[in-house]
Amino acid sequence: MSVTHVGGPTVLIELAGWRILTDPTFDPPGRTYEFGLGTRSTKTTGPAVAPDEVGPVDLILLSHDHHADNLDDHGRSLLPSAGTVLTTVPGARRLRAPNTRGLRPGQATTASAVGRPDLHVLATPCRHGPPLSRPVAGTVIGFAVSLAGSPRTAVWMTGDTVLHRPLRRAARHLDVDVLLLHLGAVRFPLTGPLRYSMNSTDAAGLLAATRPRVVVPVHYEGWSHFSEAEERARENLHADRLPAGTTVTWLERGRAAALALHGP
Repeated sequence: MSVTHVGGPTVLIELAGWRILTDPTFDPPGRTYEFGLGTRSTKTTGPAVAPDEVGPVDLILLSHDHHADNLDDHGRSLLPSAGTVLTTVPGARRLRAPNTRGLRPGQATTASAVGRPDLHVLATPCRHGPPLSRPVAGTVIGFAVSLAGSPRTAVWMTGDTVLHRPLRRAARHLDVDVLLLHLGAVRFPLTGPLRYSMNSTDAAGLLAATRPRVVVPVHYEGWSHFSEAEERARENLHADRLPAGTTVTWLERGRAAALALHGP
């Protein structure tokens, strides 16, 4: 598997001939985006790869369409050219595109292409904020992707979520090679100490539940609404604090990294 961190939650994954893009965000920095009910965030870092440099995309995994730090204007322009876009059921209704499928947590679908192994994609639960926040924060999902015939999850993208019981349950049932871990501890001045994504302390609890082989932190930089510094996250996810057999790979933005998958 090859992974390239474009920036924020956006990662290009090359797996068994498939080219998979997560949460496309390609707008330049400097703009402030509204997130609803008076919350907002400014993009502080641009993408390390331009949209026209991405190349063909077979599958887009879109955790949610309604926040610009997960789908912005330039990212939205890539959706029609992708083979398939998987997202939430409300997101699919809003996008209204023939190549888009909506999934609920626990639902699965299969992506097929000539000359490549099928991909099994399972939607995993997310809660993008504290209890009872879903009517405000909206519906979000993660994605567990497996190659046909393998009992292991090749890559699990958590999506924007806090650590909560359904996520822990899902983690215990996944045998994960590569975990794309959305971090950042999102906060807004308007809502004070409330968090809308995991910090690294919560992430450590998730790793204890699923024990992935490789952890790739993403979505912790480039926006003003992230409240946890990268240095703090690196400290909490240091090797001596991880489950046995788990390593963390901090990607250099814009540079492809090869990650080995374990055999079946």
